[in-house]
Amino acid sequence: MTYTVYDDVVTTRLVQEACRLLGVSTEAILKLFGEHFFKFCKMSGYDRMLRTLGGDLPEFIENLDALHSYLALSYQEMNAPSFRVERGADGRMLLHYYSDRSGLCHIVPGIIEAVAKDFFDIEVTMDIVHMNREEERTGKKEHVVFLVGQKSHRHMRTAKPNRLQDSQDFRRDQEALEAAFLRMKEKYVSVSACPVKKSKKSPWEVVRSIVMFGKGQPANTVVPVYPERLWIEPKTFCKAFPFHIVFDESLRVKQAGVNIQKYVPGLQTQKIPLDEYFSIVHPQVAFNICSICKFINSQFVLKARREKMPEAWKSQPALKLRGQMIWMESVRCMAYVCSPKLRSLQELEQRRMHLSDIAPHDTTRDLILLNQQRLAEIELSNQLERKKEELRVLSRHLAIEKKKTETLLYAMLPEHVANQLKDGKKVAAGEFKTCTILFSDVVTFTNICAACQPIQIVTMLNSMYSKFDRLTSVHEVYKVETIGDAYMVVGGVPVPVGSHAQRVANFALGMRIAAAEVKNPVTGEPIQIRVGIHTGPVLAGVVGDKMPRYCLFGDTVNTASRMESHGLPNQVHLSPTAYRALQNRGFDMAERGEIEVKGKGRMTTYFLLRNLRASDDEILGHPRGPRGGGSSADAGARGGPDGRAVAVMRYEDSESPPPAGLGADAAGERSPDGSSVAMAVAGGDSAEAGDQRTVTPDGPGARPSGFCAVL
Repeated sequence: MTYTVYDDVVTTRLVQEACRLLGVSTEAILKLFGEHFFKFCKMSGYDRMLRTLGGDLPEFIENLDALHSYLALSYQEMNAPSFRVERGADGRMLLHYYSDRSGLCHIVPGIIEAVAKDFFDIEVTMDIVHMNREEERTGKKEHVVFLVGQKSHRHMRTAKPNRLQDSQDFRRDQEALEAAFLRMKEKYVSVSACPVKKSKKSPWEVVRSIVMFGKGQPANTVVPVYPERLWIEPKTFCKAFPFHIVFDESLRVKQAGVNIQKYVPGLQTQKIPLDEYFSIVHPQVAFNICSICKFINSQFVLKARREKMPEAWKSQPALKLRGQMIWMESVRCMAYVCSPKLRSLQELEQRRMHLSDIAPHDTTRDLILLNQQRLAEIELSNQLERKKEELRVLSRHLAIEKKKTETLLYAMLPEHVANQLKDGKKVAAGEFKTCTILFSDVVTFTNICAACQPIQIVTMLNSMYSKFDRLTSVHEVYKVETIGDAYMVVGGVPVPVGSHAQRVANFALGMRIAAAEVKNPVTGEPIQIRVGIHTGPVLAGVVGDKMPRYCLFGDTVNTASRMESHGLPNQVHLSPTAYRALQNRGFDMAERGEIEVKGKGRMTTYFLLRNLRASDDEILGHPRGPRGGGSSADAGARGGPDGRAVAVMRYEDSESPPPAGLGADAAGERSPDGSSVAMAVAGGDSAEAGDQRTVTPDGPGARPSGFCAVL
């Protein structure tokens, strides 16, 4: 995460894992990371800043501390290392590396070698010649000395075969350059006027002294001129540089700027020890002249000691100064030219300072204002990161809630129908040429309601319907509706399947077994149900805009309801068409005989007794039940409506059912308009034998809630 500080423990663990997986040493991993980090900094917008740090590699390294000091304005918690270059008498260059963070020194060769190769077109080698804890420094854990050796210049190396063309091009460029300068020489030989009258130089030599041969860059020929005495009085100097301190080799203060005396009143006393009022924060060296001279090219940060501040000021943050140490050999004193180290206007106010306290020529004013804008951008970036994370969390929660909503929606409507309604589409009606519909109700439900509390009725029905809902997953039939004690199921709708009759028949047998596990709250005995099944054609479609329902229409719905209302307790009553659909399918059925069916006349009906090829465990969907024969087989566990595993029974058409959402007959034909067909709404507790209520919509005593989908 950008602008986030990570503990070194994270880095160490990453390095250890990389070493383990890649089979290389820690030193190699850290060096490769150093190379990558340099490339990363370039790509992150620091390329131009890095290139301007120095004209050669030693200058670049010596100015790294200044770069870290600038970056600390934005990354306040950054704990950067310090660097010092030492040039030996034999021309060797030693790089001193100091860090509070142990174990990371091997990153330095990767960075420095990449910098040397990219910025200065040289190749260097870096070898550790010394490593210990630097006693001179306070708090730094690691002091490593690298010997920096330079390889041959890339252009001076022996050309490889693939670089032959480059060498030839280089020679041609050199010849063209020399020819151009010869032409320049001939042109300027005729120059008669010379800017220096008494000069004995030829015109060409004058030009040559101004322009470096072969480079085209102005030559640095200016020799500085110093006055015999300093033309500024001490009072004016202390006002012009309000933040400066001059101290001698024993750290006794000789002079100080006017504003630094204002915020550190103790400096008004002459010859006070500077280390009693300040501590060195960066670079972390011992507070003595010898140590300071070693890091004379570094930027120094001094912090005022809180115990030396006036009592009223001790509640505010301590003053920090940032600036340059300059050794004045003639007077054997050190000048510290500095400015307050401030990151924002808020820090300026906390120290009870104003921009007017900083000299107009001091760029600290602009730095504070520019960094204030940068800090605002960083805070905005952090806010965006936090908002993004909040949005990710909300998105995850929304996905969970959406899944819950879809689960509820799919429990009320077929999935493909629900998806069409979510997309704002109209679900056209379709026709199923054959399907099987089941109705069931509870025997003596009216008497049970009269003798029990409502909560007992709800508990009983919930227990029974939960078992029935689970069976719908076992046999993959569609639950249409429940109204009161009535439960309606259809097979072959909304997905046409050829085994719709067998599925509904097995579901009915499972209902009868499951209902026996539910107790009558009045008698304590197992409740009894009546089941009726009929097979025939239906029409289907979505009805209504508010709380739309997927309804079945047709005489098949009405006939299935008659089979239930004319059935017997604990019996599965079959119509003639349902009986024919189940013949030779492994079911044991018995003829009931001819009965009078209201609205239908005389009709020969049948009772479904049992499945000869499947056990009760298979019918109930127990995952570890014994296997049966025929159409019933354990097709694998699946989650039921209650979240528990169920074993889906396998039928002849279980492997490749017709695509969902197509209104078609059992053979898989598509409806004329290509649309899918829907579920029925029918319900109400049907009358038992002898009851005055009936479910025939055209007969006397028809209930207001009955069969809105029946034609």
